[in-house]
Amino acid sequence: MVLDDPEALRCQDSYFAELQACLESRHDVGPGGAVGADGDADMTPPDGALLIARLIYRVVGCGGLVIRRPGDGSNFAEIKRMWVDDALRGLGMGHAILEAVEARARAHGEGLVRLDSNRCLNAAHTLYRRCGCEEIPHYNDNPYAHLWFQRWLD
Repeated sequence: MVLDDPEALRCQDSYFAELQACLESRHDVGPGGAVGADGDADMTPPDGALLIARLIYRVVGCGGLVIRRPGDGSNFAEIKRMWVDDALRGLGMGHAILEAVEARARAHGEGLVRLDSNRCLNAAHTLYRRCGCEEIPHYNDNPYAHLWFQRWLD
């Protein structure tokens, strides 16, 4: 999916609107959640992706992936922008998106996925734990993150 596609922008805008509603401070984002000069350029192929979930032509969720190669041999796939339409939570859509993102990580040859999250996204934390993610010490300097997770892929 191209990041400036209207469906991709709608998903990311929904993600950031939800995040903004629960944050204690303002999160400065542009259309589609673009932060900074290059926005989310790291979520573009070949080392990234934004997957869109649809239910009968309606966009109902998304999940992003970035392959990280820090240079010290500790490569991993980072999950970003996980979002599910509020009306569909609890029906397995988040689990399906997470599985699709993990499958994409495996296709890149990655055996480890990581993600960060804001403390206010409780439904997401429940999903991550239920899917086998474990909390880890911080691995990045995201100022909006309070929790960090990882999961080893089979």
